[in-house]
Amino acid sequence: MRLHHVRRGGGEPLLLIQGMSGTHVSWGEPFLGLLEADFDLVAYDHRGIGFSPDANGAFSIRDLAQDAVALLDELGWERAHVAGISMGGMVAQELAIAHGERIRTLTLGCTYAGGPTGALAAPETLRELSEAMMSGDRERALRATYAVNLSDGFSADEANFAAFREMALEVPARLRTILLQMQAIAGHDTSARLASIDRPTLVIHGTADRMLPASNGAAIAAAIPGARLELLQGAGHMFWWERPERSATLVREHALAGAAR
Repeated sequence: MRLHHVRRGGGEPLLLIQGMSGTHVSWGEPFLGLLEADFDLVAYDHRGIGFSPDANGAFSIRDLAQDAVALLDELGWERAHVAGISMGGMVAQELAIAHGERIRTLTLGCTYAGGPTGALAAPETLRELSEAMMSGDRERALRATYAVNLSDGFSADEANFAAFREMALEVPARLRTILLQMQAIAGHDTSARLASIDRPTLVIHGTADRMLPASNGAAIAAAIPGARLELLQGAGHMFWWERPERSATLVREHALAGAAR
């Protein structure tokens, strides 16, 4: 398998791991543009998503973490800064637990560790999203995805939807793979193993996150020794899309401080 990836910028190596249904374009140009002066950036499509090969059956979050290791090998990166959001944050957790020696610094955004403190989206939110995605109506699915992933204040601006829609349609996300990703997320649980992570860790979460409530970020930061929690007041699940400047600053400062150490 050769995962599709894009590479830009220069400086410290930084691997960006997207979430469920996300592709390399889901980071958005504002966020990537603010990081490329300091980092050799690589953003990739998970198996079965975007321009990467088909998934060919069920997989786990651990399998996706092994994909990330294989990509690091392909890039020739012995160690890299890693930033994962949502499902990508789950992948980054497994990567840090099993292959911590490959990570310089770790950033976990809007993610979830499972276990007794883990909290998924409310049933009504999941129902809203699932019904829209299964309806066969592309516009309805886009509108629902937009509404549940972004804060009410941000999503109320129709101009913001236009940019989101353009991004979502630029690179394909296969429904069959999204369902397999949901299955993988359901089996994810690192809650009892997070204490083994010894990489400098930053946890970022929006307080208005409907997909994975901010309590998840607090629980993860409390479980990883020395981790720092940054809450973005009023931001939704896709905090880096709503607050690209603040998000890029947090990632940059954390990674460069770790590189200096």
